[in-house]
Amino acid sequence: MKLLVINGPNLNLLGIREPDIYGKQDYPDLVRLIEATCLELGVNVEIFQSNHEGAIVDKIQAAYGAMDAIVINPAAYTHTSVAILDALKAVGLPAVEVHLSDVRSRDDFRQISYAGMACEKTIMGKGFQGYVEAIRYLAQKL
Repeated sequence: MKLLVINGPNLNLLGIREPDIYGKQDYPDLVRLIEATCLELGVNVEIFQSNHEGAIVDKIQAAYGAMDAIVINPAAYTHTSVAILDALKAVGLPAVEVHLSDVRSRDDFRQISYAGMACEKTIMGKGFQGYVEAIRYLAQKL
């Protein structure tokens, strides 16, 4: 299985940005966990992070025919990006949405997830382990 893991804006600042919400582990810690999980499961993984909506859309589109599934944490674009939703729908790959925090318990404006509308499953509030759960789910499914 070939898996694309996409991380959206500000995830590169993990460990610095609101550690009471997102934890004290940093982005390289997350990358190492994703890579270790994929290695254990025999999954080929590409990990991508961008603060730019268009770059995320381009990466999703490039996954068509090249990847088998997507794990995506669109971060703030979760609540604003119809473009990311449309890209996920267009490529039609199995996708799981991940959020480190429990978005349901946060601000009112965070209650809608456009990207989630194109995902089979949403995992939230489990910190880094949400990625492990998403990867295991897709590996088992495929």
